[in-house]
Amino acid sequence: MKEKIKIIEQGQGWICAEKPGGISVHNDPGRDMISGLQKRLGPGSTEILQPVHRLDKETSGLLLVATARDSLTDLSDLFAGGKVTKRYKALVHGHFDHPDQARGTWDTPLTKSAGGRADPRGRGKRIKALTRYRVLDQSRHYTLLEIELLTGRKHQIRRHAKLAGHPVVGDPRYGSPRALEFLKTQKQFDAMGLHACFLKFTDKGRSVTLELPDLPPEVARLFEEDKA
Repeated sequence: MKEKIKIIEQGQGWICAEKPGGISVHNDPGRDMISGLQKRLGPGSTEILQPVHRLDKETSGLLLVATARDSLTDLSDLFAGGKVTKRYKALVHGHFDHPDQARGTWDTPLTKSAGGRADPRGRGKRIKALTRYRVLDQSRHYTLLEIELLTGRKHQIRRHAKLAGHPVVGDPRYGSPRALEFLKTQKQFDAMGLHACFLKFTDKGRSVTLELPDLPPEVARLFEEDKA
């Protein structure tokens, strides 16, 4: 990994870092997020270095990483128990023109495993999935949403957005090939408009709020150009 990982905040037994889009969290030694953090921190600086939750490769934003085994257990339990507030910003295709669409909840049940472009819900047993959204801003072709995850299915935001008819801009799995080709060739855009911007949880009795409100530059550029 060439770019230096930015650390947002450090706590007792954990680090919150900014994950760039297009980089895996782990499983790509030497080029993934954890490898970048190891280089950033130096050898022997932590007991462990283990992500507490997951972000898709294409998704940017806040990533919480445990640096001690007891913190990994405690923080993982918080995520598994739904005790962490997780918010994202998503740039999606299309408009939400009706006042009733300014905010709402996508509640289509999803499989635990990822779906595909033809069937985002996935094949097999589908379980409860809740995604709350709020319209923040709109351009000629796109809408910027604030999203809060109420459950944690794989690719949940991306799948729900696709099912709602508003796929995430630049989504290589659920977006249309035609839209992806247009963005790449006409807009020089080769990213995905999904950004993890907010985490809130309680750590050893202390309330922790982590924020990264600004969109990645390439996503912000596309949105602002579309307003012109």
